[in-house]
This record gives sequence, C-alpha cells and structure tokens, in this order.
Amino acid sequence: MKPDLFSKAQEQRPKPLAAEIRPQTLDELIGQQHILGPNGPLRRRVRAGRLGTVILFGPPGVGKTTIARAIGQEMKKEFRSLHPASSNVSDIKAVAQEAQAKDILVFIDEIHRFSSAQQDYLLDLTETGTFDLIAATTGNPYHVLTPALVSRASIFQLEPHSLEDLQQVVERAVALLASHKDLHIHLEADAMKQLIGRAGGDARRVLNALETLVLGPAPGSAVSITGAMVEDVYQASPLPFDRKGDYHYDTISAFIKAMRGSDPDATLYWLARLIHSGEDPRFIARRILIHASEDVGLADNTALQTAAAALTAVQHVGYPEAQIVLAHAALHITRAPKSNSACRGIGAAMTYVKSQPMIPVPPHLRDGHYAGAAKLGHVDYQFPHDDPRGWVEQTYAPGIQPGQFYQSDGRGSQTFEARADAWWERVTGRPQPKYPPEEPGSS
Repeated sequence: MKPDLFSKAQEQRPKPLAAEIRPQTLDELIGQQHILGPNGPLRRRVRAGRLGTVILFGPPGVGKTTIARAIGQEMKKEFRSLHPASSNVSDIKAVAQEAQAKDILVFIDEIHRFSSAQQDYLLDLTETGTFDLIAATTGNPYHVLTPALVSRASIFQLEPHSLEDLQQVVERAVALLASHKDLHIHLEADAMKQLIGRAGGDARRVLNALETLVLGPAPGSAVSITGAMVEDVYQASPLPFDRKGDYHYDTISAFIKAMRGSDPDATLYWLARLIHSGEDPRFIARRILIHASEDVGLADNTALQTAAAALTAVQHVGYPEAQIVLAHAALHITRAPKSNSACRGIGAAMTYVKSQPMIPVPPHLRDGHYAGAAKLGHVDYQFPHDDPRGWVEQTYAPGIQPGQFYQSDGRGSQTFEARADAWWERVTGRPQPKYPPEEPGSS
C-alpha cells in the first residue's frame, strides 16, 4: 500500500518509551523464563515450528503482546493483530483468506471480549490449521473463554515481573534514552527501589513512570531522579484493582491463607494490599467473620465475637480508621489457636444428609408438649439437667456413630475445645474422637 500523509505523520510521531524499547526477539525478552527459557514449554513449541493455538494470560504489563510479536519474528511469519474492540467475524475471514497464500500468525488481544460465536469461529480456523493463533487475556481462560477453545489451546500463565526483571527493564530504558535521546539519567538508589517496587510487576507501568519523570529536558541534559519524584508520579497513578478479576481473588485468598497459617506479618501485608487497592472494608470484615468460625472455631470462641464486632464497626467507621479495626480482627484470627472442627463437621453432616436415607426422629425426641403426645408414644425422653452430671446416656440420632461428623481439634490444654474434651471424657468415661482419626489398632 502506498504511504499517505497520515501514515507518514504516524511514523514521525514520537513513540511511547514502552514501544521504543519493546524487544524484537525472544532472546531480548526479560522475564517469563518459566515458559520462554531454553527448555521452557513455549520456547520448545516455537523451536519445533508447531505453535497451533496458544493462550497467554496474566496481568497487564507482563509482556503478552511483546511475546507474540517476538514469536512471529522468530518463526518468520506474517503478523496480524486483531482486537475485539475493532474487529469482527468479517475481519477474521479476511485474515483467513490472506492465510491461504501466506504463513500468518494472528494475535488477538483481550480475546475474552469476543462473543462465544466469534470464539467458535476462530476455533474452526485454528483446528484446520488455517493460521497459528496467539490470544492474550488478563482473565483466567477457564473462567472467561469458551470451554471448546480452552480445551484445544496450549495455555501459559505469565507472572508479574520480579524486581530484578523490572530493574533490567529500567536499565535498558536508561541506556536507550542516553544513546537515542542524549538524556543522561541518574537514578538514586531509593528512587530505583521505589520505581520498580511500586509498579506491581508491570513493566509498562514502570516505563510510563520513568517517561513521565524525564519529559521536558533538552537533549544533552543530565537528569537526576529522587525518591520524592517517583512518589509524586505514582501518587497520580494508583495500582489498578479489578474486583471481578484474578487479582482480587488471588489477593483475598492470600490474606485468608495467611490468617489460617497464623502468620501475622503476612496477614497485615495482604490486608494492607487490599486496603490500598480500595477494597470495601465490609467485604474484608465479612471474610474475617467467616474464618473466625472456619479456622478458629471452638479453639477460641471469642474470635467470632471480635469478628462480628469488627463487621459492625466498619459499617459505621470508614477508612482510614477502619483499617485499625480490620487489623485488630484479622490479627485475632491469626494469633488464635486453630480448630477446623466446626467447618469440617457441618460439611460431613451436609454430605450425609444429601446422600443417605432420612433418619426418622426417635419417638423420645419428638415434641411432647401437647395433649395426646404420650398416646402417640412420644415418651421416655431423659432430661439431662436432672442428672448430677448434666448428661445422660441416650440416643439422639440412631445410626450416627461418635466422631462420624464431629472430631475435635483440641490442641493444648488452654483452648476451649481441649478443655471441653477433658470435661466430657471425665463425664462420659469415653475418649473424644479426634482429628485426624486414629487407625484401628493404633495407640
């Protein structure tokens, strides 16, 4: 196609720094060595010339587009880029027609925005080998793409860049600015630490921040970047937080597992990440409330009281004070002894109720507070409070054996559950079933 005034103007327009230093080959890529290293699975597919359909998923700024372009370069294929915002089935058909005469690699960014019908149309073209396809998405493919496309694709998860990766990216950009723009940049140690540490593993974000910091000076200038300057740039562009995406669910999962794992510092770190990202304090408090029973439970009954009070408090107190309330409750869950017996027990009981025949209510447990109940046989219930021990031997659920659902997690003599175990063993003369249950014949 003959160049026109518009294409010439586009060529002359300054490119963003991220586009200027985009690697052209796989060897130039920084990061993602788990799939692109010498023996990485994606690298092996490229080396063998058998790409097929590949789905890259991960957060923004981890190199999905860059990897696709570098693979096209490596495999010497014509590169065609489509995007759901501007492409439809007719555009896909046009590329498919072109692929009859050329070896084409199609790249589709944000493929999750294509409809199911469009994804199915793509699937037919890739299955017949019309072209190789690399698709990119920030969502989990198993959640956002059609099962048919997922089942026929090779799926590779890209990780956020490490601090070492991002430092290499910054150093490469500084070298390019020196050689191409005659800008000599000095990053103070604290500035480098903040620049890469606040980027959230996003190379594009760190490059955009660096570009903002060096805009303005004439060629030949020396630019010194301080930590305070980096702080100002990042204050203007907070980290993104998708409350429906993997980042949200992964972060709350890490927070929950840190509480369950009794690591107070990790708990506070993930809590701070959630708060910094603008997560609703009521959502966080509800998660803490659940885990007060799920993970602490009978080991410390006051944990549920603390969590319930925290939920009430954050409904009346907003940030920043709410973060103290959330920290208080989260640390109670974290520092408390743990028992999973309530969660495990109700889960086992629910499974039994759903899968087994219904157990009739024994006559002695049926309602006897009306005239005629005795004539129906609703008698012989023994009132535990009439016994000096506060307990009598009688059947409450015929066929259900001790320990079938509830198995104590009593650990240490100071927990409520351990004290209760000792009490009931003295009263009943029977050992309390424990978790995990002992094997028959073990001592």
